[in-house]
Amino acid sequence: MMPLLTTKGLSRNFGGLRAVDSVDFALMPGEIRAVIGPNGAGKTTFVSLVSGRIQPSSGMVVFDGADITGLPAYARVRLGVAYTFQITSVFANLSVYDNVALPVQRTLTDGRSKGAVQAGVITALERTGLADRTHMLAGQLSYGHQRLLEVAMGLALKPRLLILDEPTQGLADSEIDNFIELVREIAKSATVLLIEHNMPVVMQLADRITVFNAGRILAEGTPEQIRANTEVQDAYLGTTHG
Repeated sequence: MMPLLTTKGLSRNFGGLRAVDSVDFALMPGEIRAVIGPNGAGKTTFVSLVSGRIQPSSGMVVFDGADITGLPAYARVRLGVAYTFQITSVFANLSVYDNVALPVQRTLTDGRSKGAVQAGVITALERTGLADRTHMLAGQLSYGHQRLLEVAMGLALKPRLLILDEPTQGLADSEIDNFIELVREIAKSATVLLIEHNMPVVMQLADRITVFNAGRILAEGTPEQIRANTEVQDAYLGTTHG
């Protein structure tokens, strides 16, 4: 099977800092991949390069066999790459429904078809557990529910690759359990790339984990392999060996 996403020698400099440093990465279709690492390790910069929010200093991004390195973010969305932002990016003054209707319209050949828009919105809101908040203003949702609304907005694009950046931040424990189920459900029809600080979520959810440190990949493997990796423990999990 061909990887859905590959990066080759992907780098991004900010002044003298190499935020992402020659990263070779491959993601298989249908996989749930977690990206972890300490703050400043380059995780968000890396997914921003994949989604096209920022351009690389060097290297390439290949999606479904095509070189997309030069494509802007909106063109990557059309190919099926959806990225929910680290900083809540909902439209606070629009209703929950209207926030999701905007991306739904982008997936339809006739964005004016009210029935098709409504069906797409309701499906996305039901999957994320927000169907009972359809008419609320997005700005009135709790922080955790705004995160779920972002996921609904991402899902509404019917992505082939859904990139989630810190999605469980602000969710209550009961909501986190629902979120884990949601991502497993999403992974039946899409590939998921997840930046997450909540290690129990990562260990439960990820098929494989990529660990970033100082802009490079420190380690990659199954949750069991990563948990047992002494380099990762030193750099990130903060454990000591006695």
